[in-house]
Amino acid sequence: MTDTPPIGHNNPPQTDALDALAGIATTPEFERFRQRNDVFTRAFWDERVRSKHTDGFFASYRVDAKPRKGEGFQPKDFALRNAAWLISDIVSNRGGDSGRREGFQAPIQADTPVASAQVDIDDPARMAAEVKRIAKFFGADLCGITDFDERWIYKTQVDTRDFSETAVALPDGMTSVIVLGHQMNLPLVQTYPSALAGAATGREYSHEAAIVMQLAAYIRNLGYEATASMNDTGLVIPYAIKAGLGEYARNQLVITPEFGPRLRFSKIFTNMPLAHDVPKPLGVRAVCDICTRCADACPVKALPFGPPSDAVTGQSSIKGVVKWTSDAEKCFGYWAKLATDCAICLRVCPFNRDFSTWRNRAWLRLALSPWRKLALWLDDRSGRAKRLKPRDWWAG
Repeated sequence: MTDTPPIGHNNPPQTDALDALAGIATTPEFERFRQRNDVFTRAFWDERVRSKHTDGFFASYRVDAKPRKGEGFQPKDFALRNAAWLISDIVSNRGGDSGRREGFQAPIQADTPVASAQVDIDDPARMAAEVKRIAKFFGADLCGITDFDERWIYKTQVDTRDFSETAVALPDGMTSVIVLGHQMNLPLVQTYPSALAGAATGREYSHEAAIVMQLAAYIRNLGYEATASMNDTGLVIPYAIKAGLGEYARNQLVITPEFGPRLRFSKIFTNMPLAHDVPKPLGVRAVCDICTRCADACPVKALPFGPPSDAVTGQSSIKGVVKWTSDAEKCFGYWAKLATDCAICLRVCPFNRDFSTWRNRAWLRLALSPWRKLALWLDDRSGRAKRLKPRDWWAG
């Protein structure tokens, strides 16, 4: 795969227009991201990220989890979290001997060959609608489709045997990216920070592993290339935004009108002829401009205050993108101490609501209007962001 030219030089006009609509701003200093610099990958090779807690953090996701003081960190909490991760772990571990941690440091290996007879597609819009229907049939909560934008493909991926850099393994000729959203359980999310809450993350990783593999198999059975992908291969957030699923927020998450920030995303790279969605700015950026609840609540102050910028906070930051950027090393260091993931920033986000209720849909309309300050004032007084005690979750 060849490197892309610096952004702003020979960039297609259509890409520039979509970037503007999506709120994606880059500078001439843009560089594609090397997956080796992802903070979770660095935890295996970079002594600046490793700490006395790191090995225990990764070990806790196996059967030898060590309970610790505090509600939400007892044996049954770790047991539920680790069980939730099981299917994802089975998929990611199957290529370990060859240095491929599928879904995390390498694309998911296809179990279905591309059919020799290719189904003719004369209406890409109708085919896109069908793909979305099938995605939801398999269990995806959201589905959007955008163009294959090489800027967001990792410049290199890693061989997990020694964490050396290797080429990104994608078939040539990919034209579209199908982005799938998977809703995290709201009551579990409300128990962050806790090992119990990690079950919300693990469940969706296991769900998305199955869903993305099944949808890719469907496309391959129709005679087209389809590579299933989770955290591997490329940065999913720009694709999700360009596919019209939501907007980027201060807490580094995508805010969607259906589920707020409470989503995991997966993706499929394909050469199937599909109509593309367009970004759908809602007004989230205007709320984040005046809201710092996530940054205020972060225990290690890893989230930014102030406006988006192209400043980098360390080796795990992408260069040349104007956005809110977290300090990934601080964030991961806190995760390691907890021996589980932390998503306090997700829990306290004003958009973290159940939008199936009319009250929360009314609040969303208010938040996305010029009355956004009133919406935030009401949110502060609602008690919505309060942590749910894990014992209350277990009590049902």
